[in-house]
Amino acid sequence: MSTTTSKRPPRAEKRPVEITHHGHTRQDPYHWLRADNWQEVMRDPSSLDPEIRAYLEAENAWFETEMADTTGLQETLFAEMKGRIKEDDSSVPAPDGPFSYSVRYIAGGQHPLYVRRAREGGEEEVLLDGNALAAGHAYFKIGGASHSPDHKRLAWAFDDSGSEFYTLQVRNLATGEDIADVIPDTSGGAVWSADGEHLFYVRLDANHRPSKVFRHRLGTGVSQDVLVYEEADPGFFVGLGMTRSKNFIVIDCHTHETSEARLIPADAPESEPMLIAPREDGIEYYVDEAHGILFIRTNAGGAKDFAIQTAPVEAPDRENWQELVPHKPGRLLLAHGLFARHLVRLERESGLPRIVIHRLGGEEHEIAFDEEAYSLGIDPGYEFETTTLRFSYSSLTTPSRVVDYDMESRERRLMKEQEVPSGHDPERYVARRVMAKAADGEEVPVSLLYRRETKLDGSAPCLLYGYGSYGIAIPAGFSVTRLSLVDRGFVYAIAHIRGGKDKGFSWYETGKRGTKVNTFTDFIAAGEHLVREGFTSKGRIVAHGGSAGGMLMGAVANMAPDLFGGVIADVPFVDVLNTMLDDTLPLTPPEWPEWGNPVLSEADYQTILGYSPYDNVRAQAYPPLLAMAGLTDPRVTYWEPAKWVARLRELKTDDNVLLLRTNMDAGHGGASGRFDALKEVAIEYAFALKVMGLTERVPLPAA
Repeated sequence: MSTTTSKRPPRAEKRPVEITHHGHTRQDPYHWLRADNWQEVMRDPSSLDPEIRAYLEAENAWFETEMADTTGLQETLFAEMKGRIKEDDSSVPAPDGPFSYSVRYIAGGQHPLYVRRAREGGEEEVLLDGNALAAGHAYFKIGGASHSPDHKRLAWAFDDSGSEFYTLQVRNLATGEDIADVIPDTSGGAVWSADGEHLFYVRLDANHRPSKVFRHRLGTGVSQDVLVYEEADPGFFVGLGMTRSKNFIVIDCHTHETSEARLIPADAPESEPMLIAPREDGIEYYVDEAHGILFIRTNAGGAKDFAIQTAPVEAPDRENWQELVPHKPGRLLLAHGLFARHLVRLERESGLPRIVIHRLGGEEHEIAFDEEAYSLGIDPGYEFETTTLRFSYSSLTTPSRVVDYDMESRERRLMKEQEVPSGHDPERYVARRVMAKAADGEEVPVSLLYRRETKLDGSAPCLLYGYGSYGIAIPAGFSVTRLSLVDRGFVYAIAHIRGGKDKGFSWYETGKRGTKVNTFTDFIAAGEHLVREGFTSKGRIVAHGGSAGGMLMGAVANMAPDLFGGVIADVPFVDVLNTMLDDTLPLTPPEWPEWGNPVLSEADYQTILGYSPYDNVRAQAYPPLLAMAGLTDPRVTYWEPAKWVARLRELKTDDNVLLLRTNMDAGHGGASGRFDALKEVAIEYAFALKVMGLTERVPLPAA
């Protein structure tokens, strides 16, 4: 490969490789950027082939050269965003028996502290100090912490490379010391048996797939751990949980469209797992339990937007399921949780979420909200025998609020309101939701945030965000970071495109596999609508998306490059066809239901070939583009954005800036510290301001 200079970007060497499937041959001249020892690199980044490392570092050097004129702006943006964060923030304590547990930060600290107090008050006890644990690590992330039922121990996990191989440990809370039980290569979490003597965990295989559930008895060697369940199908993920009653440990096996669950009595941890219902293609079900009754959220029986069924624990087969909450087309049941006397469900209808409280054996009611667009979340907490539901609420203009709601009296108690130390006046901002007409006539919701002073005459720049995969809906919630763009005159827009479940399950179905192109054309339609309505103008839109949303960025850059004045792609899934053809990669078999299986199906091969960003780069002008990658990313491997940028450099006909920045110490989520993560956002926003010619613009006051 050629190296970078101050005047010329790096060029990756072309090494001819031909790949043939279904009688079709493709050229992949940058295949060599895929490390043959990628599994080893995930664990030890220093093992990366020197030639590949040299190319990535050359691209990083070119990034630094091209963005050098924004260094001061990045520092300003970082300071603004940091100034909106309460540095010594903490979560609302969650009661559980004799204690209340919470997470807090200290001023200047990058990582959380896990703490507790006696329920009635008293001295705080620090269970885990994330800052102390992270000392000396370029990357460090706590993957979860769960206390034992007797409150004497804490199971916690950490990842110190960004590869998401978590090491599980157990801390003696009386001494503050970790005991000898150390379990490597787990998915992160752990579930306790009722007696606190056994831990259940999921181990990742060599290809980074969560496939085996083990039971560990405290004080014994890891080699003696008992294999409880092994998933034979590489297309299924395996996860662990516990029913809200704490009566059962749940083993969950699922793809993106099929699921299966097994139960183990928490007070009999050595029991064989009990299957609820055998897996059936396309049938999903999710289980909770109260008073010996299973409450099952499922799409079985044609309930596309899900219904809730019940069944006795001792007879869980589908033939015994009884409908409790019927299916209603267009009302998507997102989640459900149980309390001793109440069933809570989070659902979405007409694009907006809501919470419904169902008294077991009685009536139900909805918790009402006033704003036009908002985000909701429910936090069931630890306790089953309670009438208190904790939920969070925010909107594009309203900072997050945590509310305790009495499900009997219907009284609300505000427990916490997100503080913005540098000031925030919601009245200075406008939040709207508009509908863009898609190519086939569907209406695509677009959420908007902008300053009241912003002129809607087409002169405003716009950052248009999109995702559109896996049924994930992007909430219209509050963000302290995006205000740095909005205060400089940007219109911030979220396109709720097909591939998500923003308008129900069918919105997801019509944006996957053979209809995936709808995701891309919806995003383009959203941008064109914003231009027509005067929110922005052609070439004044900066498109932004990450992971599968990064694939969206690559596709729309190929399809409608002149609509955009810039593209920001975080850990972009852009080498879609090659990845879906490689069943050794961590997520490939589980992803086939989402994208199609091009190994077996020529039709799926041709569909993916038709939009895969890397395969569709061509000789045309492209907008300015920034790609962000992580070397140890197991979800979107580093070579996808690297290959994509290399091919763009080869073929694009313009002189617009093209940048690749690879974090050599992190994975899919980027930097692990909360302030280091803000620095990466500052980079992206500085790029957006740079390509819009607004690096000197001073933000309007926030309050």
